[in-house]
Amino acid sequence: MREGLQTLKNQGYTLVTLTNSTRRGVQTQLENAGLADLFADNLSIEEIKLYKPHLRTYRWAAERMGVTPEETLLVAAHGWDVAGAKAAGMPAIFVARPGQSLYPLAAEPDRTVKDIRELAEVLGKRP
Repeated sequence: MREGLQTLKNQGYTLVTLTNSTRRGVQTQLENAGLADLFADNLSIEEIKLYKPHLRTYRWAAERMGVTPEETLLVAAHGWDVAGAKAAGMPAIFVARPGQSLYPLAAEPDRTVKDIRELAEVLGKRP
């Protein structure tokens, strides 16, 4: 996981979390996993009070980062998260972890990868 995230950061991507959990909770998880230094920010719905997959949550996250939804890329292992992001106008990549699936009636993700290392490889090949 760290190798893939570090590669993405080295490629110039700004890594940010967007969670329905508390900001403090996700920060603790990242610290415990030794990944906190890779993320520029941790966004939590506790600030906006709208749980994902509410469309406004994704748009708020883009605004907080100073970009449009189209300039972001949501990477998630939950079908509901991909569905919300796509409906909000964000590109999205689904990480196909065991036991996770896409929503059959939602927009398809822009791509599906097996893990973060593959994601870094795919995104590193952009024109």
